[in-house]
Amino acid sequence: MSEERDAFKKPDRGLSGNRPGSGFFSGRNPLGMPGEKPKNFNRTLKRLIDYLKPQRFRLLAVLAAAILGSFFNIVSPKLLGRATTKLFEGLVLKLRGIPGAGIDFAAIFRIVLLLVALYLLSALFLYLQQFIMAGVAQRTVFDLRNAVQDRLSRLPLQFFDSRTHGEILSRVTNDIDTISTTLQQSLTQLITALVTVAGVVIMMLTINVWLTLLTLITLPLIILATKAIASRSQKHFSGQQAALGRLNGHVEEMYTGHPIVKAFGRESESIAAFNAVNEQLYQSAWRAQYISSMIMPLMTFINNLGYVLISVVGGILVTGRALAIGDIQAFVQYSRQFTQPINQTANIANILQSTVAAAERVFELLDEAEEIPDAESAKVLDLPQGAVRFEGVRFGYKPEVPLIENMNIDVQPGQTIAIVGPTGAGKTTLVNLLMRFYEIGGGRITVDGVDIREIRRSSLRRIFGMVLQDTWLFHGTIQENIAYGKEGASPAEVVRAAKAAHADHFIRALPDGYQTLLNEEASNISQGEKQLLTIARAFLADPAILILDEATSSVDTRTEVHIQKAMRELMKDRTSFVIAHRLSTIRDADLILVMNQGKIIEMGTHQALLAKHGFYADLYHSQFSGTPPGAAPPPEDGYVLKPV
Repeated sequence: MSEERDAFKKPDRGLSGNRPGSGFFSGRNPLGMPGEKPKNFNRTLKRLIDYLKPQRFRLLAVLAAAILGSFFNIVSPKLLGRATTKLFEGLVLKLRGIPGAGIDFAAIFRIVLLLVALYLLSALFLYLQQFIMAGVAQRTVFDLRNAVQDRLSRLPLQFFDSRTHGEILSRVTNDIDTISTTLQQSLTQLITALVTVAGVVIMMLTINVWLTLLTLITLPLIILATKAIASRSQKHFSGQQAALGRLNGHVEEMYTGHPIVKAFGRESESIAAFNAVNEQLYQSAWRAQYISSMIMPLMTFINNLGYVLISVVGGILVTGRALAIGDIQAFVQYSRQFTQPINQTANIANILQSTVAAAERVFELLDEAEEIPDAESAKVLDLPQGAVRFEGVRFGYKPEVPLIENMNIDVQPGQTIAIVGPTGAGKTTLVNLLMRFYEIGGGRITVDGVDIREIRRSSLRRIFGMVLQDTWLFHGTIQENIAYGKEGASPAEVVRAAKAAHADHFIRALPDGYQTLLNEEASNISQGEKQLLTIARAFLADPAILILDEATSSVDTRTEVHIQKAMRELMKDRTSFVIAHRLSTIRDADLILVMNQGKIIEMGTHQALLAKHGFYADLYHSQFSGTPPGAAPPPEDGYVLKPV
């Protein structure tokens, strides 16, 4: 439907899109390579933190658990060093032959018991940290999903028409999942890493200030080395993401149009194009991974240099009796504990950057302008008659580019109005204005004399029933799909609607009848049967005004006979707007509106319009080549709208 809006749709970006941080090689890589950057990091991060504020007491509990868990873990190396010192001192005294000297196993055993207790307490508090943070993350994401769903339900149709479904779904699912994962895993790791770094530095200072400074010297070396490698690999990661987007787009395009590729014998061209893009992806990915893989060996080398320096200087201090041997052992452990969270923090910072970018896209959706809310004095039409008037209506998707200008229509209750015209003439736009999916730019539209802007949207849209060319059925039973037309519909009402739509027979012929489960594409029933179900849904809604959009254009002749009968029953005593492409189907309409470039250029009955020999007559005869003007065309398949 809505072919005139296609120009306003954004291009689809394929399976994963060209967006950095998507696909197999995401910005969330283990090597700390650059991910997708947000447009405004600070503002988006602050807004994300606002969603965490209701959980602030739980977050304080997470911080307390992280501090305690890390504290018990950090204290352990020093106690272990004390046990080593006890063992070493006892052994030295014994070797010197001092009477009564020996290893104090009782003291060592007490230290070991204390270490076991500390490790258990550390594990307990780290578990509590994860447990509490899981609740914080899921509650925050729960609130965020609710906010997104609430906003989507209030956005105008123009928002959905100007974006691909994949783009919207990506924000609702992938981006929110990214936020959830980061809050649950990376945030706790970041808290633990920061607490560990601070605690380790304090413990190292209590052992020896000079050794601590020696350890800190390696930190700028690691940062400089990482930055140098990252700057060289970044362009290859960017090329990798671009090639991945092209590859995914090519695969999606080729497999979506697989029958066409086969029919025209273009398999070799498709394979060649795939191989070319795949080669580009291979070259970029290989270089990116090769260069970035140098980070870990280089960091290990620098850390090992640090351990050598600590061991040499520490050995000198021990021989000078300025330091106990157990303290050196503890310091080496602390130096290892120091570098690990530093590396982890660098990677989490990159993940956080990608997460804030994801949050930014979610917040962009939340900031979209909503539909103009109903006025407090908005009316409800309890017994609509179906009279419709367009008075000087103006509209444009963009204010500076008008599509409809000064449209005037007067439709009486029970009339059948056909809307015809070339692609992009504004036929579907007219219907969308009528249902207030779009707001008019000028003039007014009335139903039963009441301006539709003064009617509650829910009440206005209950007046209309729609049967479209593109059927929409959701994953559920046939009964549930028909019952969608009326809230609280009983099984008996569903059956009556199906009988009126001539759908009851084929439904009962199915193995599970009305309880037959339709799959996601409803591919277990035919196109004509789908259409009959949508007609049954419209029967159940019992609308005062009916909108039909070439409902039989994609079904076979035999099925079309059933749909014709159902259509005639459905249109009885109802105002009907019929968007027609095959003009033979609307010869008996009460009024035909001929649209072109957003304007009604002709109006009248079929015979009156043919007699004018104008745009409609040319359009009509063009569908029957070889038929002389004014002569009756040969019969064509399609339901004929007969006034009742």
